[in-house]
Amino acid sequence: MVVINAVIGFLQEGKAEKALEGIRKMLSVSAHVRREGDWVEENAENLVPGDIVRLRSGDRVPADIRLLEAVSLSIEESALTGESLPAEKNQDPVEPDAGLGDRHGMAFSGTMVTAGRGTGVVTATGSETEIGRISTMISEVETLATPLTRQMDRFGKILSAVIVVMAVAMWFAGRMLHDYTTGELFLSSIGFAVAAIPEGLPAVLTITLALGVQRMASRNAITRKLNAVETLGSVTVICSDKTGTLTKNEMTVKHAVVRRAVYDVSGSGYQPEGHITLDGNPAALDGEEGLRDLVEIMAVCNDSHISQEDGFWKVTGEPTEGALRTFAAKAGFDPAAYERKAVIPFESENKFMATLNSTPDGKTVILVKGAPDRLLDRCGTQAADGGKKEPLDRRFWEAKIEELSGRGLRVLAAARKEADDGKNGLKHGDIEADLTFIGLAGIIDPPRPEAVEAVALCRTAGIGVKMITGDHAGTASAIGREMGIGNGGRTATGDELEKASDEELRELVREVDIFARTSPEHKLRLVRALQANGEVVAMTGDGVNDAPALKRADVGIAMGIKGTEATKEAADIVLADDNFSTIERAVEEGRTIYDNLRKAIIFILPTNGAEAFVILAAVAFGLVLPITPVQILWVNMVTAVTLALALAFEPAEPGVMKRPPRDPAASILGGNFLWRIAFVSLLVGGAAIGVFLFEKRIGMPLDLARTLAVNTLVFGQIFYLFNCRYLDESSISAGRLFANRAVWMTTGILLVLQLVFVYAPFMNTWFGSAPLLARHWLIPLSIGCAVFLAVEAEKALTRRWSGR
Repeated sequence: MVVINAVIGFLQEGKAEKALEGIRKMLSVSAHVRREGDWVEENAENLVPGDIVRLRSGDRVPADIRLLEAVSLSIEESALTGESLPAEKNQDPVEPDAGLGDRHGMAFSGTMVTAGRGTGVVTATGSETEIGRISTMISEVETLATPLTRQMDRFGKILSAVIVVMAVAMWFAGRMLHDYTTGELFLSSIGFAVAAIPEGLPAVLTITLALGVQRMASRNAITRKLNAVETLGSVTVICSDKTGTLTKNEMTVKHAVVRRAVYDVSGSGYQPEGHITLDGNPAALDGEEGLRDLVEIMAVCNDSHISQEDGFWKVTGEPTEGALRTFAAKAGFDPAAYERKAVIPFESENKFMATLNSTPDGKTVILVKGAPDRLLDRCGTQAADGGKKEPLDRRFWEAKIEELSGRGLRVLAAARKEADDGKNGLKHGDIEADLTFIGLAGIIDPPRPEAVEAVALCRTAGIGVKMITGDHAGTASAIGREMGIGNGGRTATGDELEKASDEELRELVREVDIFARTSPEHKLRLVRALQANGEVVAMTGDGVNDAPALKRADVGIAMGIKGTEATKEAADIVLADDNFSTIERAVEEGRTIYDNLRKAIIFILPTNGAEAFVILAAVAFGLVLPITPVQILWVNMVTAVTLALALAFEPAEPGVMKRPPRDPAASILGGNFLWRIAFVSLLVGGAAIGVFLFEKRIGMPLDLARTLAVNTLVFGQIFYLFNCRYLDESSISAGRLFANRAVWMTTGILLVLQLVFVYAPFMNTWFGSAPLLARHWLIPLSIGCAVFLAVEAEKALTRRWSGR
């Protein structure tokens, strides 16, 4: 066990370095930089502050850059900021204390240019960049010992002290009261140490955790650190990122608004499955003229494509446009017959896109989609029934925009304009006025339905769920309401966290469940504040900005599909399906594992206690040892390897997720269980001594009496194993007695081993055992039954006294 633990520890030492290596892989290897007046391609590591760098679509940003020019520039920063959508960039200044996601004039190292182009001056390289600071934070973050590790350390110290004190007391008792020789006392002390120390416990703990890892892997939770399996069971707070964990990280149209109606859109993500309904009834394009016009614009004035790859639907292009494509597919609209003649691409300065198209019926139209305020400024009319137009009711549309925005949706507007049939070009002047406003589309990154249910189950289990995201407060609040997080309470922002002292932050995390516009430092401070309040914290994340907090948390959980390599390496557990509901199932598994560990401890300690009591009583009363040290070692080995291991296969007890999390500061064994350990130790140990003394008195040979005492111990443990399968509840029912096949299999293996111990000549020589007669087996069998019934009676009395 020492060698195994040393090897595991050595391998774990390299994990932090791998987390930093994951960040290095994100960094750009080359850059377009201006040197001596010419644009050249240079290794990114050779950049220095002051260099002028050019960015184009598809480039990875090579350093932190202050933009001097930005043309329709969008950069994917979700790994750094947690935002769902690419950030639109410009060269406008921002406030000095603006959060990372609000610094529109900056491009950050390691992020990806998704559209447009830009030029900027390098402001930071290496460890001075935002991603470099995160790398430094990861290397500096201290990890905490797990609750099980702390409890087992404390338990081991107490047990060691008790054993040493009792061994010394036994030595002096033997010397003072019975004048044992030094050799006899030395042999007795060895026997007592072998009996009292639970040698099999480390192996049982390790194997139980390993089996838990295997079960969790089958439920899409890949465990990288063994102790994390158990720690999940003691989690009191789960801090979850929003994008991709609570939500699908796939933009989806949820509502479509035209002048006469508001339509609901079902389905989520880019999979074109769902329905468009009006007041719960299906809406078809043929009978809904306004809806058809809205769908037409959103699908035709669009540069994205959706496709299915390996069973998953993906978008090529902007996520928002992908959502509009899916919306059109759900409506049954095919834009293939529309011929594009000209286009004005989306630019951050204008915030709209326009296309000139010929329609299937031969008309020429200008279709426009973009920010609602920009389109309202260009519209004088709105669509009315029968294909007619009417004056624009701007107050109506602004009220609808405010309503959708208040629910955390991103709102896009659609407008159109008739054009001359011979028109082949498109200029900004063509869409400055006289557009007809058609309607709105409300888009959101929707919550995962299974995650909503998982959050509710966590609350039932007494586990708090907090959302920590880099996204905007409005979006976070809207998702929180749908998820059941925050109960409609206020949302704290990164600005508040920045200004709060450590004491104020500890109070804030008690009151607030949703935190928006957070930076990596904020996330790390929030985890520390929760831990300072005595919470056991699980932290989820997928971006590099989450890695320091994941490393600090009691359990760091990374996303396996969309998570960065740096995040996975910093985490204890990786979710293969990026799903919050998997965390809930992992917590359930963790609680079951902890229960099984306690069952194993409560089984092993009375086993050792009974053996130690036999030695202690023999020395105290001046008796011949009823069991020799080598026989005790045999009992320890076979019972730990067989009986105790069977408890690792126990299924979850009823209501495991309906009870509150255990107190991480509480002892692994409460007062009731300490009493049970003492009770069973005296019961089984006393029975073994009694059998030995009785058989010796009626003339049984010493080796035969010792063999009978050993089997009395073993049978007492076999029957006590069935008591331990349920810590508090009764085990007397056919369903419960036969629920775990592993118990019966290990019992059968142990009986075979005992038959070898009793009847094999070489075992008689090695262990001093002797063959028993058939009638002798009735004695340990009867005592085992009595032990089982006595412990069940003790459990019933304990339940009555505690009011259960």
